[in-house]
Amino acid sequence: MFKRKALEKLKYWKENKAPEYSVLLEGARRVGKTTIAEEFAKQEYTSFIKIDFANLTEEISVIFNDIANLDVFFLRLQAATGTTLVRRKSVIIFDEIQLMPKVRQAIKYLVADGRYDYIETGSLISIKKNVKDIVLPSEEMKIQIYPMDYEEFMWATGNNTYDTLRDLYRMGKPVGNSLNRKLMRDFRIYMAVGGMPQAVKAYVEGNNFKEIDEVKREIINLYIDDFHKIDNTGLTGRMYDSVPSQLATDKRSYVISSATGKRQVDRDLERLYDLLDSKTVLPCYNVLNPGIALSQTRDNDVFKLYLADTGLFTTMIFNSSAETSENIYSKLLSDSLPADLGYLYENVVAQVISASDRPLYFHTWKKEYGSHYYEVDFILASKTKLVVFEVKSSGTGKHASITEFRKKYSKLVDKQILLSQKDIGVDEDLRLYPVYMLPFILEEL
Repeated sequence: MFKRKALEKLKYWKENKAPEYSVLLEGARRVGKTTIAEEFAKQEYTSFIKIDFANLTEEISVIFNDIANLDVFFLRLQAATGTTLVRRKSVIIFDEIQLMPKVRQAIKYLVADGRYDYIETGSLISIKKNVKDIVLPSEEMKIQIYPMDYEEFMWATGNNTYDTLRDLYRMGKPVGNSLNRKLMRDFRIYMAVGGMPQAVKAYVEGNNFKEIDEVKREIINLYIDDFHKIDNTGLTGRMYDSVPSQLATDKRSYVISSATGKRQVDRDLERLYDLLDSKTVLPCYNVLNPGIALSQTRDNDVFKLYLADTGLFTTMIFNSSAETSENIYSKLLSDSLPADLGYLYENVVAQVISASDRPLYFHTWKKEYGSHYYEVDFILASKTKLVVFEVKSSGTGKHASITEFRKKYSKLVDKQILLSQKDIGVDEDLRLYPVYMLPFILEEL
């Protein structure tokens, strides 16, 4: 198994929250929730039982028909699985628990019993049809599982320069053109492969990009199939599939009707909520009046969507052919693709920010003259000030929006940062950083 940061979060839960709380690992399909739960159980407990509700035998299923008498329930469970549970030294993993709502509701009583710890995993877990008839447990700590971040990717690939990157960032001086090109190429490999563990595994095992791309397409098709199960019109799947194209056309907001090809109806909002619940996309909301409490003025009707994994995004932006060719990947890694890929870099920035457990916000406002708009790509709150980001795919170029934002909200802005492929630098009040240094910027906020 790859080293994952979620294991430390689970350790915090075990030492500080269990047994009063169970823990729920939320996230999109195939981000590694089950593997993380099993690895943690092996490391931290004398024994564990994993119940996979997506692949339940009749023998196990019958046991869950009646859990009112916990003494009998635990005895039956141990007998059926051949595993001995040890009081306060064992954990039970409920995998894909959204498929068994009554068991999730029973977490309250299992936790109150106190004999064992409980880890739940789930995808599409809060969709209404799965929880509408139950009382959700309040005795439940949630941990969001994301695709592997850049540090986890470097651990997996044996690249041990992450701490060196942090030192280079703290030094605050240009790293030099040659080294910066090398470090950017390393980061573009992460953008190409992504953070889905299966794709990373294929890369580590030496598979070519065509084979890695096949792994990613299988995951994308799995998501589309999942959406079809909850919406047989296929429109939720279309909404997911349209994310890259809507970003590519530089829209100020995600447009549902552009995805569905039909006039928006009330049911489309339900489809949107289902899509958000799937954790396969990242919403980025416009804030009407930027301030340190960004959530208070967010406009729920004006938002962008990014994909939770940039590797999947890379595959989807070249989806016009049956496969993403080696040649396209080669050009991406050498930064020689002819297309403007600013939206690809925006997506990886959104992914890195989200992986730090921060919500995504942007701000757009109309220019004083004409019908055009200014827009800053991302805004984060840092203590009593704002940090504003603009993202570019190549050079630092023009950056009128972030400059105008600083003028308009001068008392609120702490830092304004332009992320690109260029080396560390300064342009008046604007700080320039290569995109691979974003994780260290976030560490300081």
